[in-house]
Amino acid sequence: MRKLPPAHRLRWMRALLLALPLVSLPILYAALGAARSSASAARPPPPPPQQQKRRPPPRLAYLITGAGPGDGPRIRRLMRALYHPWNYYLVGVAGEDERADLEAFVRAQEAPRRYGNVRVSAAGEWGSVSRRGPTELASTLHAAAVLLREFDGWSWFINLSASDYPLMPQDDILHIFSYMPRDLNFIEHTSNIGWKEYQRARPIIVDPALQVPNKTEVVTTKEKRSMPSAFKIFVGSSWVMLSRSFLEFCLLGWDNLPRTLLMYFTNFLSSSEGYFHTVICNSEYYQNTTVNSDLRFMAWDNPPRTHPANLTTEHFDAMADSGAPFAHSFANDNSVLDMIDAKLLGRAPDRFTPGGWCLGSSVGGKDPCTFLGRSFILRPTKGSAKLEKLLLKLLEPDNFRPKQCK
Repeated sequence: MRKLPPAHRLRWMRALLLALPLVSLPILYAALGAARSSASAARPPPPPPQQQKRRPPPRLAYLITGAGPGDGPRIRRLMRALYHPWNYYLVGVAGEDERADLEAFVRAQEAPRRYGNVRVSAAGEWGSVSRRGPTELASTLHAAAVLLREFDGWSWFINLSASDYPLMPQDDILHIFSYMPRDLNFIEHTSNIGWKEYQRARPIIVDPALQVPNKTEVVTTKEKRSMPSAFKIFVGSSWVMLSRSFLEFCLLGWDNLPRTLLMYFTNFLSSSEGYFHTVICNSEYYQNTTVNSDLRFMAWDNPPRTHPANLTTEHFDAMADSGAPFAHSFANDNSVLDMIDAKLLGRAPDRFTPGGWCLGSSVGGKDPCTFLGRSFILRPTKGSAKLEKLLLKLLEPDNFRPKQCK
């Protein structure tokens, strides 16, 4: 057999190598297709939705604070309305008598004693707080750190005061939020700070509560400071629902932004209405997780004042139809709270709001929560559909992305 010249052999081998992919690719695709078909045939069909293992509902971590002397009875009523064994609760009050009274109240209740999910601040742990100074922000960060250290597995942090109240059972809230992405942060915010630039951002202040007990009035000086250029200031509601991930970012600090802004906001009037808002909107990691709402029902005077109006029976229908899970604020023992208990929470006086964790009967006026069941069992009411409607509206394309950090 005649041998090909070296030049011809080289040309023949080059042509063969170029043709190999054209020959092998169809064979490879055919083999993969056959493998997929056989694997699909061998794999059993997925179980129907009702048989699939559902993810447990999210746990909520609540901070409940007293604003001043005499808030103990209000906090006890709020705890009864708000309690659920699946959640966690931290109660912070400055007065030692009220702190000891609330601690005794928690110890006397069978459910919190059994589930161990309520913590009252220890003696000397919760100091005086200035509403307009940085001590309120410091106490919120402190509370979040305690909740992170002592309770595992919660998904969202919610701060409430003694003047707040829920508008639906916890079963409704947990049920609806079971379907929500757990990295979302519900925080009302805007970069249009308006008059707050000259009344909050520019003044230089001193908060005596940082160093003197029982001093809660902020002192301002005549000097003013310029606006920052390294970051953009955002302000909004001090009432928030923040993800665990974002609070870990603020407290554990793998990025220096939260620490830098914390130093800036120590000299910012009502810093709790700007710190988290500015951190989240200046962070590339979290600015796309914001939902521009604090999930609170509030009523404002016309023209609006610095604080919302106290809610009364005149606001009940609007509250019930709003879909908001919480409302702010209420005067002590206002009759509208009795309406909320009876018509929205299904709660009898001096009892916890019943839910799926209560196994007893309510026939004859009995307390169904005297018999305790599994803490993660939910029994939502028809009112949960209003919260679902509110969240769907907030997450609509016209509301969600266009209102993030603007």
